[in-house]
Amino acid sequence: MEHIKKIIVSIQFNENEIELGELVSEGRAIYFKYYTSFIGSGLEISPLKLKLNTGINKAEAIPFEGLFGVFADSLPDGWGQLLLDRALRAKGIDIRDITMLDRLAFVGSKGMGALTYKPEIEDGIHKYFEFELDKIANATQQIISGTSIEILDELYILGGSSGGARPKILVGYNPKTAHIIVAENDLPVGYEHWIIKFPSSTDSPDIANIEYAYSKMAIDAGIEMSECKLFNGKSGRVYFGTKRFDRIGNNRLHMHSAAGIMHDNFRLSNLDYGNIMDCAFILERDVRAYEKILRLAAFNVFAHNRDDHSKNISFLMDENGNWKVAPAYDLTFSSSGHGMHSTMVSGESANPTKEHLMELANYFKIKNASAIIDQVQEVIYNWKAYAKKSNVTNESKKRIQKLIRNKS
Repeated sequence: MEHIKKIIVSIQFNENEIELGELVSEGRAIYFKYYTSFIGSGLEISPLKLKLNTGINKAEAIPFEGLFGVFADSLPDGWGQLLLDRALRAKGIDIRDITMLDRLAFVGSKGMGALTYKPEIEDGIHKYFEFELDKIANATQQIISGTSIEILDELYILGGSSGGARPKILVGYNPKTAHIIVAENDLPVGYEHWIIKFPSSTDSPDIANIEYAYSKMAIDAGIEMSECKLFNGKSGRVYFGTKRFDRIGNNRLHMHSAAGIMHDNFRLSNLDYGNIMDCAFILERDVRAYEKILRLAAFNVFAHNRDDHSKNISFLMDENGNWKVAPAYDLTFSSSGHGMHSTMVSGESANPTKEHLMELANYFKIKNASAIIDQVQEVIYNWKAYAKKSNVTNESKKRIQKLIRNKS
């Protein structure tokens, strides 16, 4: 395939698309320049690493292969990248020959958040088609195992732009009729943008129920989350779904992960929750941002969510340039690959405690820190009740009970 040499980057909050600058590749280097017309808007799409300026900008090769984090955030990760690579191989394209600008062109206008990229490489798949969740779930397992399947293209359009390692698809969901369609940028009236997840080969069969129970705990612990629900397949299997927080109807919000905004390699991260607190305060300009991150840290510590890396925390910006911490996501019982928390708490990752949380809180002078931590802990003490309401199996309920910080 012919490589993309220049990408025009735009931001689209509503029907109006605003061109903000362009990416150009020269050899192995990638350069970015803001358009003068966009600089006048005052919108800082990446306030830490790519502030508005009139110069030609070049990112380091690490951690995002020459891209600034704000653009790397548009790329699919994990499952989405697997789907794209498999789809390219199926078309006879050597993925080793694909550049970062090529990948952004595949994302085009279909990525998470509000950034869009032109030229866009079209996939040629029909705009809408109906599907059955069990069929998609079975197909995801075949994709993971490397089996060639007939619906590869369909899976790519469904999940090719979604982030995260667990198989997932982007859909349009009508809450009044419970009808599901393939998500495009503009959904028909009555439909909402949702994400539906499927279990990976290493997940327990009731992983959807577990994540749903965790979402209910998080909300009761004072953590903001987007609406979540369990979707049913014909087989009786259930799948976890959540409403997308980067979409308001068919309008968009600009999304930037903590990894992207701080240029953190989330797979080999040395970040502490204190770093994320700093970032949240810079963006929100409000001390309550500290409390939001403290609640999240406490929840992840006590509920044994050790996959709490910087890609799993994000920030949102609206069309007026106002930033806020995004609703929490990917909160579930988990262990990281090395058995420790992906993000440290006051320098501790193996076994953080309330004392480490308080040390963190005291550094940032969070006056009601002890009450916040106690509230989160009290909710998690009731894990069994949340598990029962969410139909978590007894086996999983007991297994999690042994590991979360719970009253005996």
